[in-house]
Amino acid sequence: MHRVLILGSGKIGLPTAALLGGCGDYEIHLGDLQPETLKQEVEQVACGNIRATRLDALEQGAVAGYISEHNIQALISALPFHCSVPLARVARSTGVHYFDLTEDIEASIQIQIISAGARSAFVPHCGLAPGFISIATAALMDHFERVDTVKMRVGALPLHPNNALGYSLTWSTDGLINEYGNPCYGIEDGSKVTLRPLEGLETITLDGDEYEAFNTSGGLGTLVDSSLGRVQEMNYKTMRYPGHCEKIRLLMNDLKLNDDRNTLKRILENAIPETLQDVVLIYVSVTGRRLDALFEETYVQKVYPRTLEGRRLSAIQVATAAGLCSLVDLVFQQEERYRGFVTQESFELVKVLDNRFGRCYRDGRQAPESLLETDQRPVRLVGE
Repeated sequence: MHRVLILGSGKIGLPTAALLGGCGDYEIHLGDLQPETLKQEVEQVACGNIRATRLDALEQGAVAGYISEHNIQALISALPFHCSVPLARVARSTGVHYFDLTEDIEASIQIQIISAGARSAFVPHCGLAPGFISIATAALMDHFERVDTVKMRVGALPLHPNNALGYSLTWSTDGLINEYGNPCYGIEDGSKVTLRPLEGLETITLDGDEYEAFNTSGGLGTLVDSSLGRVQEMNYKTMRYPGHCEKIRLLMNDLKLNDDRNTLKRILENAIPETLQDVVLIYVSVTGRRLDALFEETYVQKVYPRTLEGRRLSAIQVATAAGLCSLVDLVFQQEERYRGFVTQESFELVKVLDNRFGRCYRDGRQAPESLLETDQRPVRLVGE
């Protein structure tokens, strides 16, 4: 069994532990600052081998000691982006694989430096966007002799919006504010450019429903840099219900809350509810030349909430945790192939979709209700 340490037992950390632990091939060590509460949550997830332990991710020495003591083979950060670089340093010093969910561009630059020459894999930007969206886009781009335009659109939205923003908090508030407030990158006329967040507003229709899309930060991951010299235009935008962008501009720009993000976080978390009734929208369009003709190819998918061994997961939890777990699985299957800094676009779409975890992206509308087709098994919980 592969031994994996996951730090952070929140909206993504616990489902990730349940997925990996439930397949029978992983022994999961789930670290958190409140192990007693964590143990109660884990006991409700009847899906495999999970060990709950108290670990402070900011105490690098303690994390490194735990990795060595328990022969951990991979470290997953399911924590906010500011924890990514310190934990990547721990992974490098202990020689284990490293995965995270960060959308922060500066963090990934530092991780690339840290991982130079490493024999283990360092895979930031896992999940949905960045993450799966880059894998799907790269696969479409390979179908063209020359790529002109790449459009990437992703949205995680409540199925039944009932507030002025038309939105519910479905994932990290810190990550959401980062997306809305940090610089964005793209490609225009073949060159890398910096774009303003919350600009580039457009309308998009999927299955007869109308959405708006606008620039947000981080969704492209490393795809911009790896596509330079090959693409004339590339951009990433977040999809929301119409009217959302205008109201976020009021908060972020007019009221200057982009300069006071702690206040903005309190406002959003006090006023905007969470929900498990959501939908993830994925849209990729690539236009270019093929056999001397102009072609367009698209990838469109929706992911809905699922049940994992009796525990209801939101669509964004499903898409993010399954995307992460599929890459962990693929790295362990071919460790000799994945070493050093590994970009999302290095993974083959067909292998992700064929993976036991990544299959949720194959057909999110008709995939089985349960994420794991396994017998119900009690958790073997080992607490400290």
